[in-house]
Amino acid sequence: MFFVTRQKSNAVYTVIETKRKHNPKKGVAKVLSEEIIELEYVPEDESGKRQNRKREKVRLRRVCYQDEQNRYYVFLTNNMDITAEEVAFLYKKRWGIELLFKKMKQNFQLHYFYGENETAIRTQVWCTLIAHLLLTVLQKQAKVEKAFSIVATLVRIHLISLLDVYELLRGTRRSFEKPKPVMPPWIGQLF
Repeated sequence: MFFVTRQKSNAVYTVIETKRKHNPKKGVAKVLSEEIIELEYVPEDESGKRQNRKREKVRLRRVCYQDEQNRYYVFLTNNMDITAEEVAFLYKKRWGIELLFKKMKQNFQLHYFYGENETAIRTQVWCTLIAHLLLTVLQKQAKVEKAFSIVATLVRIHLISLLDVYELLRGTRRSFEKPKPVMPPWIGQLF
């Protein structure tokens, strides 16, 4: 099992080997350094408490990265086979997944689960992912600049009404006229 995480500012480590080191350039995303380190930590017992004060060491890769906005990141990973650029890419994708689940928890009923077994939880998460995808497609097709939470709320409120969803999303009016039924021309001939 591999992980990619950010390094805490108070981490105690020793540099074993420096693989590469570059100078930062403004506005350029690049790996600034890549090192093999030994990180010291205090292990936890079964209850999650750190009663043992004996420090242990683990060997990790430390990747320093600068993005396009000149923000500086330090990543730690136990994967020694991938490139340093892939380490930064994996962390960026991990952050995107966290933002997706945060958005889903804010806009859908994922605060509680309807079942307690694994299948029920997986089914509820899959249904939420499908609903999120459908609302995202609806938002893109309607070509609106409204926030996703507004789109989700409007669809939730007007789910069973006879309003046109695209007109509802594109419209700027606060009230909607009830659609008038269209009478076929042959109805007038009956009377």
